[in-house]
Amino acid sequence: MSGAAEARPAEWLEVNRANWDERVPLHLDAPSYDLSDLRAGKGRLHPIESRELGDVRGKRILHLQCHFGRDTLTLAQQGADVVGLDFSPCAVATARALAAELGLSSRAQFVEANVYDAPQALEGRALFDIVYVTWGSLCWLPDVDKWADVVAHFLRPGGYLYLADAHPAAMVLEDVDPSGTVEPVLYLPYFIDGPIIEDDPTDYANKAARLSNVRTHEWMHPLGSILSGLGKAGLRLEWFHEHPEVPWKMFAALVPGDGGLYRWPEKLWMPLSFSLKAVA
Repeated sequence: MSGAAEARPAEWLEVNRANWDERVPLHLDAPSYDLSDLRAGKGRLHPIESRELGDVRGKRILHLQCHFGRDTLTLAQQGADVVGLDFSPCAVATARALAAELGLSSRAQFVEANVYDAPQALEGRALFDIVYVTWGSLCWLPDVDKWADVVAHFLRPGGYLYLADAHPAAMVLEDVDPSGTVEPVLYLPYFIDGPIIEDDPTDYANKAARLSNVRTHEWMHPLGSILSGLGKAGLRLEWFHEHPEVPWKMFAALVPGDGGLYRWPEKLWMPLSFSLKAVA
């Protein structure tokens, strides 16, 4: 037999995959991932995405880092043809089962691969109208330029990336008081280099859960790096929005807003999330 042995996945990929495999069944029972609307045929995105995406009927959408496919299936239920891609075999198996349960298998397909291997995993497929990436996605990737190249690879001329995520400026903060009576304090440098390696048994969506695969590798990507990466990949920024709200309780001091979003209780101290549209 000739040829080089297949390269092993990087440590960060294996470690993060184990962590996310364990989260899938925990999130199926978490209120923030409630599937009742989807099962009733009335799946909804968060207000930010819903307002900015508009009508998706007839669109071909690639959903990168789709987790167990709640948004993927929502987009399919709203009339799009969607491919969801995730690196967790547990997440992909769960997504396929949900698609079958909801009668959406013809509109929603799921592929197991990490983002950087997506061009090989989806080789031969038609290009997409929209690449959809949202909420807690970029922090799990070490190379934002390479990610932008992957996005550009899949877009037809005139197609676009829709990205919504936690604002990097907010990610420098962390809670010191779980009661929420004290504002979050500085935690990470905005311009930190290298991976942020943590051992944390808690889960952001299921507070009662305790994980066995506690280690994660994450990265801070400043806005300048994200926007520059998209430009280098040949994408043109059409608009960029900052929001004083986010779809999960990022800090204990946040209070519920409209449509399942969370916001600062009084003064809007800083943006909590951002969204953008970048066109091929």
